[in-house]
Amino acid sequence: MTLDSVRRVADAVLYEGYVLYPYRASAQKNQSRWQFGVVMPPAYAAAEESERDFVRTECVLEHAGQPALQVVVRFLQLQRRIVEPGLRDIAGPCWDEAVEREVQVEVGPDELFSGGHAVDFAIAGGADIEPVHDASGALAGHVTRRREPLAGKVLVMVAGVDGPWRALRLAVRVENLSAPAGPPARRDQALPWALVATHTILAVADGGFISMTDPPQWARAEVEACQNVGCWPVLAGPGGGRDVMLSGPIILYDHPELAPESPGELYDGTEIDEILTLRTLALSDAEKQEARVTDPRAAALIDRVEALDRPAFERMHGTIRRPDGPREPAAAPPGDTLAGQQPGVPWWDPAADASVSPDTDAVIIGGQRITRGSRVTLRPGLRRADAQDMFLVGRPAVVEAVLLDVDDTPYLAVSLADDPDPELRAAHGRFLYFAPDEVEP
Repeated sequence: MTLDSVRRVADAVLYEGYVLYPYRASAQKNQSRWQFGVVMPPAYAAAEESERDFVRTECVLEHAGQPALQVVVRFLQLQRRIVEPGLRDIAGPCWDEAVEREVQVEVGPDELFSGGHAVDFAIAGGADIEPVHDASGALAGHVTRRREPLAGKVLVMVAGVDGPWRALRLAVRVENLSAPAGPPARRDQALPWALVATHTILAVADGGFISMTDPPQWARAEVEACQNVGCWPVLAGPGGGRDVMLSGPIILYDHPELAPESPGELYDGTEIDEILTLRTLALSDAEKQEARVTDPRAAALIDRVEALDRPAFERMHGTIRRPDGPREPAAAPPGDTLAGQQPGVPWWDPAADASVSPDTDAVIIGGQRITRGSRVTLRPGLRRADAQDMFLVGRPAVVEAVLLDVDDTPYLAVSLADDPDPELRAAHGRFLYFAPDEVEP
């Protein structure tokens, strides 16, 4: 089974928070990394209650009689880059990098129906030594990248599901059995023996997984009885299929996808590509250089962002997709225009509909005609969930525009009458928005 599309989504989980904008080792947010899916060595987990030495995935699958399971456990192995003090202006700071690791387990029908299967695994440690040369080409020293040996176990456990359905309750437990020479006293000392960003991909042949978030009625009780520790499984099969499950340390929805407009990894799991890209480009040359020497992945990110062309930026700025079909251009296609829409103007642009005029449109509130320039008192109601709006109860405001949403529901754009900078807010279009029943004339 091809798992390429699932791996791409999983990589966004794998490197969530790997090195965050502004991508420099000196940045405060990068002083505390490796937060997601960390499976610690038992010696440290036993002493630190907030950590664990295992993760457990449990879900329900139905089958046609002879199910076979592929289990892919993926994680990062910490790699400490040690830079000699005299070389840090040339080679960058000491830094914790990471190496991707993967363990695969195949479980056939006989093993599944007999209760499960267990596999031990080991990841070798080691050290790579890289020579560093100065500007004249002379050998200045060395950078050492050191990895500690890892050991672990993958346990696949299966139980039957009561009822007439061909279904199994499947549990996959990933344990860290790594043993440092002495019990680590601090988290940074334990991390080299940890399985970082651990997640599991499950693929089944001759069967299908049940959604954990939207199970059918017959499986609901079994799904609710599942115990997931440190991870959450979601359907991830391509094309909406049920033959692949991704269980990661970040809660996702069924069938997660990466936006095709995203030009590359920015190390933020729910990436806001455009703003992160623009903010990265705003770094000074010195800051970009510091980011480049922090980490090879940070260097590649900076280079990729600087190489983006105009079409790539336009793709990041936004797109419109139909829920049940392919992407559409911003302007509605022929035959799908709104009443009164101007040809070639995007449907969301107020200029698309000549019948809409925010400057002159009006609504009737309390028997009075409210339009631009009307003065109102703000009365946000109980349906408002934002506590900030509660601070505005009773405040006087001026209506700046009467707007309609795509369902023709009216809203008022207002500015506070006692706002000290009304011209500045107006120039940027930064208004407050209320429904007609949330204001009084």
